[in-house]
Amino acid sequence: MPIPPYADLSPRTTPGVSVVSDNHDSSASFSSGTNRPVYGKVGRVPVGIGRRRMRVVVTGGAGFVGSHLVDKLIARGDEVIVLDNFFTGRKDNLVHLFGNPMFELIRHDVVEPILLEVDQIYHLACPASPVHYKYNPVKTIISFAITNVMGTLNMLGLAKRVGARFLLTSTSEVYGDPLQHPQKETYWGNVNPIGERSCYDEGKRTAETLAMDYHRGAGVEVRIARIFNTYGPHMCLDDGRVVSNFVAQAIRKLPMTVYGDGKQTRSFQYVSDLVDGLVALMDGEHIGPFNLGNPGEFTMLELSEVVKETIDPSATIEFRPNTADDPHMRKPDISKAKELLNWEPKISLREGLPLMVGDFRQRILNEDEGKGA
Repeated sequence: MPIPPYADLSPRTTPGVSVVSDNHDSSASFSSGTNRPVYGKVGRVPVGIGRRRMRVVVTGGAGFVGSHLVDKLIARGDEVIVLDNFFTGRKDNLVHLFGNPMFELIRHDVVEPILLEVDQIYHLACPASPVHYKYNPVKTIISFAITNVMGTLNMLGLAKRVGARFLLTSTSEVYGDPLQHPQKETYWGNVNPIGERSCYDEGKRTAETLAMDYHRGAGVEVRIARIFNTYGPHMCLDDGRVVSNFVAQAIRKLPMTVYGDGKQTRSFQYVSDLVDGLVALMDGEHIGPFNLGNPGEFTMLELSEVVKETIDPSATIEFRPNTADDPHMRKPDISKAKELLNWEPKISLREGLPLMVGDFRQRILNEDEGKGA
């Protein structure tokens, strides 16, 4: 049965009631009511003058970027509901918020509809690890397609029904292997639609299209962020991204894996800079898309040197054949975000890397102790 245009896919249920998808029981919701300490004073919300408290949904909020976003929203006085199926997200990223009356965690897959009364929706839910789309492409494309299409449709349908503002976290991968450098938002990209990486690229392009169609056809307020390489605490240790790979390998005294000649470039932003950009975009009056990234550009060899300086000067590298369709260059033009959002990154790579090393060391230690047990 075809889905009607601008479908409202939310379940018909009482407004204001949090719904957990049918394949989960009521124990899947984690919120206040425990004996854990409450973070913040009940009844007093630290909001700015003239700013009302927002009720915000963050899909994928137990993940790397999502958990940092949740912390920022809670800190400024918003009420936050996290939806996560824990495919890549971790409760440990949010455990410090359990017992906070401004926080609720619902185990829910966004491919299933849900009804919540909210003001804003940050849609981050989507597995983004290169490991998945390289080694299990069929399963990955199905997962990406369902999440990027049905998940985005469900969240747009919710936004339409309750009048919420919707922010889509897209990616610099929509530019493919760019022929324009640095990349502006007006660039349409150079993507191989049948390449190993295309399941992620095309899924995000589809999600952007859906967001703009709901905006034009149904009047939904949307915002689109194109995120460039991001790093920081809470990253998955073995997700295949170059920063987490290098840091984990250096801590484990393993050679850092460099693919190809190591001269391909990327731009790396610290997670708090990205979160500031997402909030500025959501609270602003411009749809986008906006590039959110740090324009500082490094080759993979240069990145490995910074990791060596930060973690272990004796660390070594190991060259391996390059992966298919690996972009040669990636660097954001952020002039649009500077002008319209008054946003630009503040933390350099050499400042940011040390901020994630302690988190990685502790988790690797815990992992090793668990294996030893």
